[in-house]
Amino acid sequence: MNDYLSILKRYWGYDSFRSIQADIIESICNGHDTLGLMPTGGGKSITFQVPALAQEGVCIVITPLIALMKDQVHHLRHRGIRASAIHSDMSHDDVLRVLENAVFGGVKLLYVSPERLSSELFLKKLSHMQVSFICVDEAHCISQWGYDFRPSYLAIGKIRSIVPHAPVLALTATATPAVIDDIIDKLSVKSLLLSDSTTPGKSHSTLNTQHSTFNIFRMSFERPNLAYMVRYVSDKEEQMRHILECVPGSAIIYTRSRRRTKEIADMLTACGMSATFFHAGLDYNIKDERQKAWQAGQIRIMVATNAFGMGIDKPDVRVVVHADCPDSIEAYFQEAGRAGRDGLKAYAVLLFNDGDRTKLLKRIGDTFPDKEEIRAVYDHLAYFYQVATGSGYNAMFEFPIDKFCHAFHHFPTRVLSALKILERAGYIDYQEEEDSQARLRFCLERDDLYRLRDNGKDEDAVIVALLRNYSGLFNDYSYIDEAFIAQQTALTQPQVYMILKELDSRRIVDFIPQKRTPFIRYTQRREDSEHLMFPSAVYDDLKQRYAERINKMIEYATCENQCRSCMLLRYFGEENKHECGQCDVCLDRSGALDKMEDIAKAQDQIEALLADGKQHHVSELHRITLPYEHIEAALEEMIYEEIIIDDDGMLSLNK
Repeated sequence: MNDYLSILKRYWGYDSFRSIQADIIESICNGHDTLGLMPTGGGKSITFQVPALAQEGVCIVITPLIALMKDQVHHLRHRGIRASAIHSDMSHDDVLRVLENAVFGGVKLLYVSPERLSSELFLKKLSHMQVSFICVDEAHCISQWGYDFRPSYLAIGKIRSIVPHAPVLALTATATPAVIDDIIDKLSVKSLLLSDSTTPGKSHSTLNTQHSTFNIFRMSFERPNLAYMVRYVSDKEEQMRHILECVPGSAIIYTRSRRRTKEIADMLTACGMSATFFHAGLDYNIKDERQKAWQAGQIRIMVATNAFGMGIDKPDVRVVVHADCPDSIEAYFQEAGRAGRDGLKAYAVLLFNDGDRTKLLKRIGDTFPDKEEIRAVYDHLAYFYQVATGSGYNAMFEFPIDKFCHAFHHFPTRVLSALKILERAGYIDYQEEEDSQARLRFCLERDDLYRLRDNGKDEDAVIVALLRNYSGLFNDYSYIDEAFIAQQTALTQPQVYMILKELDSRRIVDFIPQKRTPFIRYTQRREDSEHLMFPSAVYDDLKQRYAERINKMIEYATCENQCRSCMLLRYFGEENKHECGQCDVCLDRSGALDKMEDIAKAQDQIEALLADGKQHHVSELHRITLPYEHIEAALEEMIYEEIIIDDDGMLSLNK
């Protein structure tokens, strides 16, 4: 343990581990398969990064998000740790170079997307690596019972057979008891013995098999500083404004629609608040710029889809507001948990109304269309690509979904769901929005290039950056990184793109821009659709589980007599013997007297604030150290009784 503490101090500057971190590190370093259950913000990364440095060989880290792995690799290298990643944004040569470095001991942590696990190149190189252990991040993705199942995660079993000596560390922040059992089963562990440890706030379990002992360490999912609130409202935008005026500090607003992120951010900006928006469709540099500005406190409010937040370590988020209801407790718990990581008081507020209930129930049919509709999509794919019955095996096609839906009168959401079901059933492989990296070659000979006289300064800078950083450009196409060229030339990525397009139009280069395109591959010969089989494991069982998650989310949002924190903990298999005392249900239940006392105190403090006879903005009420919902009740009553005047957010006493 002294060695682990020394590594922690040297690279991260901490003197001690938090909660179950030390237990997990000892378990994996002793060669035991280990499962760590840690809530969002619990410090998962330390549990695999420290043991990776403490042992010989390379740690293989499997994680589903390319942006997250890039971010972690960047931060590890900044600390002087040899970390690399392989993902779809890289060329074959770059992937080969990283794998060779791992084989020869030049990498301590190798991040891999699950889709890469089935690559013949990766599997071949893996067999020559000295692997210390395998870390499976977001391990719930391996379970079909989980809320975010990824078929590519099932390949983890295959790589374990190549390096059988390497233990596995599975980490997740959102796993129900059924999902825990399934994670263990998928990682080749067969039996479970539960025993509570004597350490408060955590439990330890042991799984005995013929070859190894599987240890489970569970950190309590309780967040004592986080108040869970549900607001049943018709005007969500007005409620958002009110919450943000009453709760100071950094904030995240989640919505399911990309379009709504911009609309809400514009609305908040128009109200004088500092806000921006974020979703997966934005350019990488724009996303990176906005994320950094928000993390640095230059922007207060981030309005985002669920594409934002994974791996974001901002401790001082004071409020997370869900403008739209997630379709599972797991997703809600993970996103809400991004508030209050510094241990100070924070709020997670879900805005809900009857429209949300209708939308949630509709998602069941959208996510699991009728089998006849799935068969129709399968037939229409064959018509679209002219694939005859009995042919098409291993054929791959670009999939322009808008064109397909227009041609056959389908809704995109239901088509995507049908494709995923066909993929699970083994008929197709659907690669969603795969990045095709930009490529370039020079059309001129090198000597002709030096004789060019009409280039501007920026064009010359881009050409020089290309020549310095990429080889073979005069012989064949090479993959290029526009963001890297922008960094080298002190230009923006859009400027680099336009310069490359201009050079292409002048036939100085042949430039093929980056393209995001989904692909469909037939994994078996085309069948008559009437013969398609959808086993219960890929349709009926999953539909039932999805409907159960939807109904549990509705139950959470509409329940008025159970502590919110207790409901969440119970869902994840953790019994909590005490209520939180701070959610909307507990506050309502705590008694009218306590509430009335707080409201009376709030009224006195509001009156004292306005006693100078001047107008004060409603945001100044955050100085009052009482629950904001009681301040809200006090304010409403004083306005109704005409004790104070509200002039578009400016408050004053009514004389």
